[in-house]
Amino acid sequence: MTRWKSAAVATLASTITLWPADSLPAGSTRLGPMSRAEAFARAEALTALGRKMFFDPSLSASGRQACSSCHDPDHAFGQASTAPVEMGGTNLDQPGLRAVPSLRYLQAAPAFTEHFYDAEDEGDESVDNGPTGGLTWDGRADHGKDQARIPLLSPFEMGNEDEGAVVDALRKAPYADAFKAAFGADVFEHPPEAFDAAVEALGTFEQSSADFYPYSSRYDAFLAGKATLTAQELHGRALFEDENKGNCASCHLSEPANDGEPPQFTDFGLIAIAVPRNPAIPANADPNYFDLGLCGPLRADFKGRAEYCGLFKTPTLRNVALRKSFFHNGYFHTLREAVAFYASRDSDPGRWYPKNADGTVNKFDDLPKAYLGNLNTEPPFNGKKPGDKPALADAEIDDIVAFLGTLTDADQAGQ
Repeated sequence: MTRWKSAAVATLASTITLWPADSLPAGSTRLGPMSRAEAFARAEALTALGRKMFFDPSLSASGRQACSSCHDPDHAFGQASTAPVEMGGTNLDQPGLRAVPSLRYLQAAPAFTEHFYDAEDEGDESVDNGPTGGLTWDGRADHGKDQARIPLLSPFEMGNEDEGAVVDALRKAPYADAFKAAFGADVFEHPPEAFDAAVEALGTFEQSSADFYPYSSRYDAFLAGKATLTAQELHGRALFEDENKGNCASCHLSEPANDGEPPQFTDFGLIAIAVPRNPAIPANADPNYFDLGLCGPLRADFKGRAEYCGLFKTPTLRNVALRKSFFHNGYFHTLREAVAFYASRDSDPGRWYPKNADGTVNKFDDLPKAYLGNLNTEPPFNGKKPGDKPALADAEIDDIVAFLGTLTDADQAGQ
C-alpha cells in the first residue's frame, strides 16, 4: 500500500493556524494565519515543550509515572519490561489491559476507516482492505494528540481524575512559562483549552523525526546501497516476502512505497490471529472477560459489530527485536516464539494453546467461538491442520528473526 509521511513541521506549516491572542510575535499587531516560517518556529517550540511534558512524572496522579515510564526512549519508545501490562493509577497498583506499543513510526498511519481501498493502480478502488488505520491496538485514536489524551486520563495509566487535574499540574511545572508563551498568558485560566494545548504539544513532539522516525536501521542503509546484509539475513528477507512461506510482507510491507518513502513494515490494517490467552493479565482471571480489540472493551463505537471482534492493529516491525512482550496481550516474550507461532498456529496448536479437561486442545482460547470466522487464514495459516508440515522449518524461522534484527534503528543498536 502506498502511504504518506507527515512531519510535525510540515503539518503545522501547511495548515491555516492562528496565533493565540496573547502570544503574538514581538512587535506584531495582527491576528491571522501564520507564515510558513512562523509555523516552523511554532512547531519547534511545541516539540521542545512536548518533550518536557513527555518525561514529566508530575503529570500523573501518582506523581511517579511519565509517558516515558512506559514508552522508554531506550526501547524505541516502547515497553522496557517483560510484563504483559504495566501498572498505573493513583498508587501505581492498577494493571493495564494490553501490552505497551512502541510510539516510533506512527507518523504515516492514516486515520481509521472501515474500508481502505488500495491497489497498484491508485485509481483502482476495487480492492477493499477493510478496517485500516488509527493509533493504539484498536485504532481508536486518529492523531497523536488524540492518543495522548488516553493515558493522561486512563484510571490504569497516568490516572488523572479529569482534564483539570492535568492543567493544575502543568500550572506548577517548571516549564509553565514556556507553556504560556506558546499558548497564551491566560491559558491556565481556561482548563479545557489548556488541556487541548497540552495534548497538541505532546502530539507535536511525537512527530519529531529525529526521535520517532529516523529511518536509521541497517536495512534502511541496505536499501540505500550503503550497507550489506549477511547471507542468513538475505535468506530471511526472502522468506519474509515469499507468499508461500512466511508471507509476512503481505501485512508488514518491506519495500519502499511508490513515492520512495521507506517501508513502514505495516499496512496499518487490523486483523485477527487469535494469540493465546495470557493468564498473566489480571483481567483474564475472569473467564467471561475477553479483549476483542476493535469491538471492545476499550473501543466502544463498534460494540456489537461481530465482524470486528478479535481484530487488532498490525504494528510496525521496526525495532521489533528490542521488544520483550509481543502482540496486544504480551503473551510471547521472544521474537522467535512470535514468528514460530505464525508458522505453526494451525499445524501444531498443542504447542501454543492449553488443553481441556478431556485432553483436547483448547484452540483459540482467547477468542469466543462466535468470532472464529474473523480469523486470518492467509499463508502461512492457509488451511493447515494439526499434523501438517508447518510453513517454516526451524532454520527458516531463525533466518527471518535474523532479518528482523536489521530493522533496529542505529540509536537503539546497543540496547
